[in-house]
Amino acid sequence: MRIAVLSDIHGNLPALEAVLAEVAAAAVDLVVNLGDTVSGPLWPAETAARLMALGWPTIAGNHERQVLTLPRERLSPTDAHTAPLLAAEQRAWLAALPPIRWLDDEVFCCHGTPASDLQYLMETVTPDHSRGGAPGVRAASADELAQRLAGLGPRVPRLLLCGHTHQPRLRLWGETLLLNPGSVGLQAYDDLHPHPHRIEQGSPHARWALAEREVQGQWRIEQHMTPYDWQAAAAQAERHGRPDWADALRTGLVGRTEQEIFPR
Repeated sequence: MRIAVLSDIHGNLPALEAVLAEVAAAAVDLVVNLGDTVSGPLWPAETAARLMALGWPTIAGNHERQVLTLPRERLSPTDAHTAPLLAAEQRAWLAALPPIRWLDDEVFCCHGTPASDLQYLMETVTPDHSRGGAPGVRAASADELAQRLAGLGPRVPRLLLCGHTHQPRLRLWGETLLLNPGSVGLQAYDDLHPHPHRIEQGSPHARWALAEREVQGQWRIEQHMTPYDWQAAAAQAERHGRPDWADALRTGLVGRTEQEIFPR
Protein backbone atom coordinates (compact mmCIF):
# COMPACT_ATOMS: atom_id res chain seq x y z
CA MET A 1 0.00 0.00 0.00
CA ARG A 2 1.21 3.49 -0.91
CA ILE A 3 -0.32 6.37 1.05
CA ALA A 4 0.18 10.07 0.32
CA VAL A 5 0.00 11.91 3.63
CA LEU A 6 -1.00 15.59 3.63
CA SER A 7 -1.70 17.94 6.51
CA ASP A 8 -2.16 21.61 7.39
CA ILE A 9 -3.14 22.83 3.93
CA HIS A 10 -4.54 26.04 5.47
CA GLY A 11 -6.38 27.14 2.35
CA ASN A 12 -3.21 27.33 0.24
CA LEU A 13 -4.73 26.21 -3.06
CA PRO A 14 -1.63 26.74 -5.27
CA ALA A 15 0.45 24.62 -2.90
CA LEU A 16 -2.26 21.95 -2.85
CA GLU A 17 -2.47 21.82 -6.65
CA ALA A 18 1.31 21.43 -6.95
CA VAL A 19 1.27 18.59 -4.42
CA LEU A 20 -1.67 16.95 -6.21
CA ALA A 21 0.36 16.83 -9.42
CA GLU A 22 3.20 15.03 -7.62
CA VAL A 23 0.78 12.69 -5.85
CA ALA A 24 -0.78 11.74 -9.18
CA ALA A 25 2.65 10.91 -10.59
CA ALA A 26 3.44 8.77 -7.52
CA ALA A 27 0.59 6.33 -8.30
CA VAL A 28 -0.59 6.08 -4.70
CA ASP A 29 -3.38 3.85 -3.46
CA LEU A 30 -4.76 6.39 -1.01
CA VAL A 31 -4.44 10.03 0.01
CA VAL A 32 -5.17 11.04 3.60
CA ASN A 33 -5.62 14.59 4.90
CA LEU A 34 -4.81 15.21 8.58
CA GLY A 35 -6.72 18.45 9.12
CA ASP A 36 -6.35 22.23 9.44
CA THR A 37 -7.48 22.23 5.87
CA VAL A 38 -8.98 25.62 5.04
CA SER A 39 -8.33 28.16 7.79
CA GLY A 40 -6.16 31.07 6.70
CA PRO A 41 -6.07 34.32 4.71
CA LEU A 42 -5.64 32.56 1.37
CA TRP A 43 -8.35 30.54 -0.47
CA PRO A 44 -10.40 28.77 2.23
CA ALA A 45 -13.67 28.26 0.33
CA GLU A 46 -11.95 27.31 -2.92
CA THR A 47 -9.76 24.79 -1.09
CA ALA A 48 -12.79 23.28 0.64
CA ALA A 49 -14.57 22.90 -2.71
CA ARG A 50 -11.54 21.22 -4.27
CA LEU A 51 -11.14 18.71 -1.46
CA MET A 52 -14.83 17.94 -1.12
CA ALA A 53 -14.82 16.84 -4.76
CA LEU A 54 -11.81 14.56 -4.17
CA GLY A 55 -13.43 12.68 -1.29
CA TRP A 56 -10.21 11.72 0.52
CA PRO A 57 -10.23 10.25 4.02
CA THR A 58 -9.93 13.43 6.09
CA ILE A 59 -9.91 14.25 9.79
CA ALA A 60 -10.60 17.52 11.57
CA GLY A 61 -7.87 19.68 13.07
CA ASN A 62 -8.13 22.31 15.75
CA HIS A 63 -8.97 25.01 13.22
CA GLU A 64 -11.99 23.10 11.93
CA ARG A 65 -13.29 22.83 15.49
CA GLN A 66 -12.55 26.47 16.27
CA VAL A 67 -14.12 27.89 13.11
CA LEU A 68 -17.30 25.90 13.67
CA THR A 69 -17.77 26.13 17.43
CA LEU A 70 -16.19 29.26 18.90
CA PRO A 71 -18.11 32.55 19.09
CA ARG A 72 -16.73 35.22 16.78
CA GLU A 73 -15.22 37.25 19.62
CA ARG A 74 -13.06 34.27 20.62
CA LEU A 75 -11.83 33.41 17.14
CA SER A 76 -8.21 34.02 16.23
CA PRO A 77 -7.62 36.50 13.39
CA THR A 78 -6.99 33.54 11.08
CA ASP A 79 -10.27 31.79 11.92
CA ALA A 80 -12.22 35.06 11.99
CA HIS A 81 -11.17 35.68 8.39
CA THR A 82 -12.12 32.15 7.36
CA ALA A 83 -15.49 31.61 9.03
CA PRO A 84 -17.68 34.00 6.97
CA LEU A 85 -16.22 32.79 3.67
CA LEU A 86 -17.39 29.19 4.02
CA ALA A 87 -20.66 28.15 2.40
CA ALA A 88 -23.23 26.13 4.33
CA GLU A 89 -22.32 22.89 2.56
CA GLN A 90 -18.63 23.47 3.27
CA ARG A 91 -19.33 24.03 6.96
CA ALA A 92 -21.41 20.84 6.99
CA TRP A 93 -18.53 18.92 5.40
CA LEU A 94 -16.10 20.21 8.01
CA ALA A 95 -18.53 19.45 10.84
CA ALA A 96 -18.80 15.82 9.72
CA LEU A 97 -15.05 15.18 9.84
CA PRO A 98 -13.94 12.87 12.68
CA PRO A 99 -11.13 13.98 15.03
CA ILE A 100 -9.30 10.64 14.67
CA ARG A 101 -9.47 7.77 12.18
CA TRP A 102 -8.11 4.28 11.61
CA LEU A 103 -7.35 3.76 7.92
CA ASP A 104 -7.00 0.02 8.48
CA ASP A 105 -5.83 -2.29 11.27
CA GLU A 106 -2.31 -0.81 11.20
CA VAL A 107 -2.65 2.90 10.37
CA PHE A 108 -4.03 5.50 12.80
CA CYS A 109 -4.59 9.21 12.05
CA CYS A 110 -4.86 12.13 14.43
CA HIS A 111 -4.21 15.85 14.09
CA GLY A 112 -2.27 16.58 17.29
CA THR A 113 -2.33 13.59 19.64
CA PRO A 114 -4.92 10.81 19.94
CA ALA A 115 -6.65 12.75 22.73
CA SER A 116 -6.12 16.39 21.70
CA ASP A 117 -6.15 18.45 18.51
CA LEU A 118 -4.12 21.19 20.26
CA GLN A 119 -1.27 19.29 21.88
CA TYR A 120 1.92 18.69 19.94
CA LEU A 121 2.94 15.03 19.72
CA MET A 122 6.62 14.96 18.73
CA GLU A 123 7.52 18.49 19.85
CA THR A 124 7.49 20.15 23.28
CA VAL A 125 7.18 23.90 23.83
CA THR A 126 9.78 25.39 26.19
CA PRO A 127 9.85 28.77 28.01
CA ASP A 128 13.15 29.93 26.48
CA HIS A 129 11.99 31.55 23.24
CA SER A 130 13.87 34.64 22.11
CA ARG A 131 13.56 36.64 18.92
CA GLY A 132 16.47 35.62 16.73
CA GLY A 133 17.54 33.01 19.26
CA ALA A 134 15.97 29.89 20.76
CA PRO A 135 12.76 28.83 18.97
CA GLY A 136 11.04 27.79 22.21
CA VAL A 137 10.42 24.23 21.04
CA ARG A 138 12.35 20.95 21.15
CA ALA A 139 11.85 17.29 20.28
CA ALA A 140 9.62 15.46 22.74
CA SER A 141 11.23 13.07 25.22
CA ALA A 142 10.36 9.37 25.36
CA ASP A 143 8.34 9.94 28.54
CA GLU A 144 6.41 12.81 26.93
CA LEU A 145 5.64 10.65 23.92
CA ALA A 146 4.38 7.85 26.15
CA GLN A 147 2.07 10.23 28.03
CA ARG A 148 0.67 11.72 24.82
CA LEU A 149 0.14 8.34 23.18
CA ALA A 150 -1.67 6.89 26.19
CA GLY A 151 -4.90 8.05 24.55
CA LEU A 152 -4.54 5.27 22.00
CA GLY A 153 -5.63 2.68 24.53
CA PRO A 154 -4.70 -0.97 24.05
CA ARG A 155 -4.80 -0.88 20.27
CA VAL A 156 -1.33 -0.05 18.92
CA PRO A 157 -0.83 0.97 15.28
CA ARG A 158 2.22 0.13 13.18
CA LEU A 159 2.03 3.61 11.61
CA LEU A 160 0.68 6.71 13.33
CA LEU A 161 0.09 9.81 11.18
CA CYS A 162 -0.18 13.25 12.78
CA GLY A 163 0.09 16.91 11.82
CA HIS A 164 -0.54 20.20 13.67
CA THR A 165 3.07 21.35 14.22
CA HIS A 166 3.87 21.84 10.49
CA GLN A 167 7.16 20.13 11.37
CA PRO A 168 8.17 17.16 9.16
CA ARG A 169 9.31 14.48 11.55
CA LEU A 170 9.75 10.71 11.69
CA ARG A 171 10.28 8.79 14.91
CA LEU A 172 10.06 5.20 16.12
CA TRP A 173 8.16 4.59 19.37
CA GLY A 174 8.28 0.93 20.31
CA GLU A 175 6.84 -0.91 17.31
CA THR A 176 5.02 2.20 16.07
CA LEU A 177 6.42 4.53 13.44
CA LEU A 178 5.30 8.13 14.03
CA LEU A 179 5.08 10.33 10.95
CA ASN A 180 4.34 14.03 10.61
CA PRO A 181 4.43 15.04 6.93
CA GLY A 182 4.80 18.75 7.66
CA SER A 183 2.51 21.38 6.20
CA VAL A 184 1.32 21.72 2.64
CA GLY A 185 0.30 25.32 3.10
CA LEU A 186 2.32 27.24 5.72
CA GLN A 187 6.02 26.66 6.41
CA ALA A 188 6.48 28.89 9.46
CA TYR A 189 4.37 30.37 12.23
CA ASP A 190 4.59 31.84 15.71
CA ASP A 191 2.33 31.03 18.66
CA LEU A 192 1.93 32.03 22.30
CA HIS A 193 0.64 28.78 23.81
CA PRO A 194 1.62 27.40 26.22
CA HIS A 195 4.67 29.66 25.84
CA PRO A 196 5.82 31.87 22.95
CA HIS A 197 7.50 29.78 20.27
CA ARG A 198 8.04 29.60 16.55
CA ILE A 199 8.12 26.83 13.98
CA GLU A 200 10.29 27.39 10.89
CA GLN A 201 11.18 25.14 7.97
CA GLY A 202 13.63 27.58 6.37
CA SER A 203 12.15 26.89 2.93
CA PRO A 204 8.79 27.84 1.38
CA HIS A 205 8.26 24.47 -0.33
CA ALA A 206 5.02 22.58 0.31
CA ARG A 207 5.64 19.51 2.46
CA TRP A 208 4.00 16.08 2.30
CA ALA A 209 5.01 12.46 2.72
CA LEU A 210 4.71 9.13 0.96
CA ALA A 211 4.34 6.04 3.15
CA GLU A 212 4.71 2.62 1.55
CA ARG A 213 4.04 -0.67 3.31
CA GLU A 214 6.58 -3.24 2.21
CA VAL A 215 6.26 -7.01 2.04
CA GLN A 216 7.75 -7.56 5.50
CA GLY A 217 5.13 -5.26 7.03
CA GLN A 218 7.60 -2.42 7.56
CA TRP A 219 6.90 1.08 6.32
CA ARG A 220 9.18 3.04 4.01
CA ILE A 221 8.79 6.83 4.23
CA GLU A 222 9.66 9.55 1.74
CA GLN A 223 9.43 13.18 2.84
CA HIS A 224 8.69 15.52 -0.09
CA MET A 225 9.35 19.21 -0.68
CA THR A 226 7.26 20.54 -3.56
CA PRO A 227 7.89 23.87 -5.30
CA TYR A 228 4.89 26.05 -6.15
CA ASP A 229 4.10 29.71 -6.73
CA TRP A 230 4.62 30.86 -3.14
CA GLN A 231 4.89 34.47 -4.29
CA ALA A 232 1.25 34.32 -5.40
CA ALA A 233 0.24 32.85 -2.04
CA ALA A 234 2.19 35.55 -0.19
CA ALA A 235 0.54 38.27 -2.27
CA GLN A 236 -2.88 36.86 -1.37
CA ALA A 237 -1.96 36.97 2.31
CA GLU A 238 -0.84 40.59 1.97
CA ARG A 239 -4.13 41.51 0.26
CA HIS A 240 -5.99 40.10 3.25
CA GLY A 241 -3.97 41.99 5.85
CA ARG A 242 -1.61 39.20 6.93
CA PRO A 243 1.99 40.25 6.31
CA ASP A 244 3.08 37.67 8.89
CA TRP A 245 1.73 34.90 6.67
CA ALA A 246 3.29 36.56 3.63
CA ASP A 247 6.75 36.48 5.23
CA ALA A 248 6.35 32.84 6.23
CA LEU A 249 5.05 31.83 2.80
CA ARG A 250 7.93 33.52 0.97
CA THR A 251 10.76 32.24 3.16
CA GLY A 252 9.70 29.44 5.47
CA LEU A 253 10.84 31.68 8.33
CA VAL A 254 8.98 33.85 10.83
CA GLY A 255 9.39 37.52 9.94
CA ARG A 256 6.62 39.79 11.11
CA THR A 257 4.60 38.02 13.80
CA GLU A 258 0.88 37.66 14.42
CA GLN A 259 1.34 39.27 17.84
CA GLU A 260 2.90 42.36 16.26
CA ILE A 261 -0.01 42.74 13.85
CA PHE A 262 -2.77 41.82 16.31
CA PRO A 263 -1.49 42.81 19.77
CA ARG A 264 -3.37 41.16 22.63
